[in-house]
Amino acid sequence: EAIKLEGADPARLETAGVLVKGGIAVMGHIGLTPQSYSTLGGFRAQGRHSKAAVELLESARRLEGAGCFAMVVECVPDEVAHALTDAVSIPTIGIGAGSHTSGQVLVYHDLLGMMQHPHHAKVTPKFCKQYSAVGSTINAALMRYVDEVRSREFPGATYSPYKMAKGELDLFNAQIGRAPSA
Repeated sequence: EAIKLEGADPARLETAGVLVKGGIAVMGHIGLTPQSYSTLGGFRAQGRHSKAAVELLESARRLEGAGCFAMVVECVPDEVAHALTDAVSIPTIGIGAGSHTSGQVLVYHDLLGMMQHPHHAKVTPKFCKQYSAVGSTINAALMRYVDEVRSREFPGATYSPYKMAKGELDLFNAQIGRAPSA
């Protein structure tokens, strides 16, 4: 168990340090930070210019210094991810950051092709290899579920396995003012 903190500004670093001192593991996250992407100008690669790349490397060092046990490096050029992985002794986990991080992660919704959106032809990030396309199968199953719930076909007797003894049910109905069961 751990907390993931995005960014390496002074307030985040202080928070990370306090958490680590309190015995709570902290994983850093630099590059594209999805929970605060709007402050970065949207879902855009980070560290594509030398000044920004140097800042990412310094952020990685600061996160390590604050006690983070690892860090996610998201949507940065492979060369930058490689350099910052070499600059720290903690593991780096890349997502859209090339092949030179300590490990890799993908959002399973993306790699399984689960996401479909009627207004966007492409919702899977361009760095994500899609290993399957189960989105239409999932959507069809969800629509069947919705239809069965609306028609009260589901859950039905098969998926309503918990019963009360007749005497207990009659007592319950009497206590709440309902007619006895048939």
